[in-house]
Amino acid sequence: MLKGLIGKKIGMTQIFDEQGVAQPVTIIEAGPCFVTQVRNPEKDGYAAVQLGFGEVHPKRLTGGELGHLNTNGLAPMKFLREFRSKEAVNVGDKLTVEIFVVGERVDVVGTSKGKGFAGGVKRYHFAGGKKTHGQSDRHRAPGSRGSGTPPGRVYKGARGAGHMEKPAAGHAGDQGRDGAAARTGVRARLGAARGRHDRGAVRRADDPRGRRRDRLPDAAAHRAGLHRLDGFAAGR
Repeated sequence: MLKGLIGKKIGMTQIFDEQGVAQPVTIIEAGPCFVTQVRNPEKDGYAAVQLGFGEVHPKRLTGGELGHLNTNGLAPMKFLREFRSKEAVNVGDKLTVEIFVVGERVDVVGTSKGKGFAGGVKRYHFAGGKKTHGQSDRHRAPGSRGSGTPPGRVYKGARGAGHMEKPAAGHAGDQGRDGAAARTGVRARLGAARGRHDRGAVRRADDPRGRRRDRLPDAAAHRAGLHRLDGFAAGR
């Protein structure tokens, strides 16, 4: 049976272990999910199972989504996600939490909600200013963020106020090389500083200092197996 479900977080609580220590617990409403599509290597090039979760009003979906579900006689669902699996399932099968057993370890992947524009105190836990000694209206100010001249500016990527959301991908391990990128000897620059001069830029693998930079247009970067992540060029 397929070991995977779609769910949503509905709250948090705590439980006490045998030693009486409180353990934080996240409550997730997992399932029921329905198999909406089965992909196979012969037709699609890979094996996967698409699950649907959360019934909604038909007006909430597009015509293509409704047609996809109505073809298999399924109710309108808000979330459709694929799980890479070769398990034998049929379209319309219902999956519940009964596929897991008590005490079984699971991997949970989710997307944190955006928190809008936030200051440095909330976003990066800045200490803020003094509360006394004549301080006025500067209690949550970031303070000095850069050095004097040179460079006389704030470095790109420095911590500060801004849009607070989930952390950006592209900081896990070595730079990726894939497809045409490997053939042309280019390597994605992970963790590159933001800026208009770095959009779509890559450096050659034979130049460790990164002095020689080539610029790839979006289409070429896509063919080279490169993803654009908020101004970064990151390898898959």
